[in-house]
Amino acid sequence: MQSHTNTPIDANIVDNVLAKYQIGDLNNATIREIVSIVNDIEEQSGEKFIRMEMGVPGLVPSEIATNAEIDALKKGVASKYPMLEGIKPLKDETSRFVKAFLNLDIPSECCVPTVGSMQGSYANFLVCGQIYKERDTLLFIDPGFPVQKQQLDVLGYKYDSFDVYNYRGEALREKLESYFKTGKISAVIYSNPNNPTWVCFTESELQIIGELATKYDVVVIEDLAYFAMDFRQDLSKPFEPPYQVSVGHYTNNYVLLISSSKAFSYAGQRISMTCMSEYLYNRRYKNLQERFGVDKYGQVLVTRVLYALSSGTCHSAQHALAAMLKAANDGEFNFLEEVKDYKERGHVMKELFLANGFNLTYDKDIDQPLADGFYFTVSYKDMTGGQLLEKLLYYGISAITLGKTGSKQESIRACVSQTGKERFEDLRIRLEAFRADNP
Repeated sequence: MQSHTNTPIDANIVDNVLAKYQIGDLNNATIREIVSIVNDIEEQSGEKFIRMEMGVPGLVPSEIATNAEIDALKKGVASKYPMLEGIKPLKDETSRFVKAFLNLDIPSECCVPTVGSMQGSYANFLVCGQIYKERDTLLFIDPGFPVQKQQLDVLGYKYDSFDVYNYRGEALREKLESYFKTGKISAVIYSNPNNPTWVCFTESELQIIGELATKYDVVVIEDLAYFAMDFRQDLSKPFEPPYQVSVGHYTNNYVLLISSSKAFSYAGQRISMTCMSEYLYNRRYKNLQERFGVDKYGQVLVTRVLYALSSGTCHSAQHALAAMLKAANDGEFNFLEEVKDYKERGHVMKELFLANGFNLTYDKDIDQPLADGFYFTVSYKDMTGGQLLEKLLYYGISAITLGKTGSKQESIRACVSQTGKERFEDLRIRLEAFRADNP
């Protein structure tokens, strides 16, 4: 409980709401629990929080997408089931997009829409857990997106993880190999840029992951939810370097998850692309034959798993994404220009925290400072992540701790997407009050 009575939010209200939820240490709270707590405090206090807990897009989607979806609906696609493998224009433009912005060759057949990357990860986890009888564990290179572990809990699969904080560069090789050589790991997953830290793996680190995946026959699931949003270099020119980096250049055992939610601000329509390497898509596994009656990875994913989960992906949303990808591929739509706002917000908000005694937790990619972007991580003196988050609630600031993300660091994750520049002054005043009360 907060001892100060002059906090920006009435301390009694915060005390009562926290007592109601009975979570104890907020390090154990889920993102959605934090959302509910903050909603309750806002409602009772009448004060608007600086909301940094939820990674939701804060920008208006492109009219290229909305117009294409409206046109598709007017033409009657809502009355027709979409093909499980996706509409041809979307598959073709995804294949082009992967070439244009990753410089990878993936045939359109191997590009399949899913109901958001959440379904993409769930479906691939399900298949990867069945490719070898003796391999019963998936590995997370953490910190990561907590709900993906929840997906494995739902599936009843085992998983292991390690915090990459102390294993950057060449140190990653020995750490990763220590898991792979057990013979238990079927797949490894990470996000790049990383949620929650905004760490980005370097080419040399991706090469390490790729080489070990080939050596130990492990599937790499590369979650590109924040596609090309490492704003330290301009990745926005199609078919021109520099490209978004990918493990796909260093192994054939890979799946890419390309989401429309953040880079394309199209989160509400729940659509993303699962892009399998041609090698993996056509790879045959004896255990899949026994389990599903077909042995090909891509075929199992589409005709067995996705069919069972949702019987395809929203028909009109596929037309929307196809239109955006085509415009991006043709150089007519700079999707990264649209989301640069996150970079500006990240820069200002980070500086405000640092000016008020906070420290960046994950601060470098080996020797390069992290990009300003969608997320950053901060700690304060010797407070635990749970203590820091709880105290910040009294100052009208919300975030999540790194506890649920697989990080071993006592820290919080700040998301910039819901804080426009009109709130920067509020944030400054609240952080200064926090610092004054917590010298």
